[in-house]
Amino acid sequence: MKSKVAVIKTTPRTVIDDYQKLLKLSDFKKEINKDYLTLLKLNLSWTLFYPACSSPPWQVDGVAKFLRDNNYEDVVAVENKTVVTKPIKGAINNKWLSVLNKYKIKFQPLTNVEWTVYKPKAEMLALDRIFDDYKIPKMFIGTNVIHFPTIKTHGHTTMTGAMKNAFGGLITERRHHCHKYIHEVLVDLLQIQKEIHKGVFAVMDGSVAGNGAGPRTMIPVITNLLLASNDQVAIDAVSARIMGYDPMSIKFIKLSHDLGLGNGDLKQIEIVGDFDSYEKLPNHKFHTKKSLVIFSDQLTRKGALSFIEPLLYHGPLFNLCIAGSAIYHDAFWYNTIGRKRIKEFMKTKWGQKFKSYE
Repeated sequence: MKSKVAVIKTTPRTVIDDYQKLLKLSDFKKEINKDYLTLLKLNLSWTLFYPACSSPPWQVDGVAKFLRDNNYEDVVAVENKTVVTKPIKGAINNKWLSVLNKYKIKFQPLTNVEWTVYKPKAEMLALDRIFDDYKIPKMFIGTNVIHFPTIKTHGHTTMTGAMKNAFGGLITERRHHCHKYIHEVLVDLLQIQKEIHKGVFAVMDGSVAGNGAGPRTMIPVITNLLLASNDQVAIDAVSARIMGYDPMSIKFIKLSHDLGLGNGDLKQIEIVGDFDSYEKLPNHKFHTKKSLVIFSDQLTRKGALSFIEPLLYHGPLFNLCIAGSAIYHDAFWYNTIGRKRIKEFMKTKWGQKFKSYE
């Protein structure tokens, strides 16, 4: 059976209306039952604002408007912290809070909710090797979830999208321990989502995409696209194709496809909207690179220096890793290369759109 992915073109002037069109095309109301609590799983890859890095405010605005206009009353926006991100500060810097307040939607950091031990019914590929007692937020059980990824590259997984977005909701802030088996973990999380959620949907913003050393230190590329689907594998496959990758060459997509968790084969995906086939989708020929932090992480977890992993990541020395990431990303890169790119972005129409939310 074919999966459906809606893909439409957008502009800063029409983006909110375009989200209404997108969600209608993707049969959102058939997939997400308004009788259940609906979680908006936002994407915070950096506490600071950087184009294409985290969910942009117009993505939140467009989906929230659709939900309210179609009488979805029980809605909560959520995001977790990592060892290097802070949800509330990130929600302010990325202009989410003003949008959520407009629609009277609560923002709930997952640091302040109850987490409960969950034993997956499906056989896990990696999670049971990483955690003795795997925990998830108790509020996730029996709910709908809508993922808010962006189109961007990722040094650990080639690209990141809907499946990777669950990583920030279903694992505690110590999820860095999963990097060694990241592809298998993403497949495990999709299995778990199918067990605990009433409905799973993804709305992907590709107005501005990220190329290079994602998910933070990227080159912003204006791509003017929006995507939506109830198939997390298919929407990631289509996003990968738009970036210029063969989806089935990306391990987590191939594994998920082979296990029947969704369609990663573009020939099995129906494209609706402004394109009628995957061959007609744009190809932006992105190239994934690795930031200094990701390169070091991989070197010490599964590379030549993996023998120091227990000492480096499971003891007090890990605080030095956290400090090193903050110094590199927030103090050095953001204030040198990053600010120059942000300044150029702010001159564009999408940059002006971002400013309008202030």
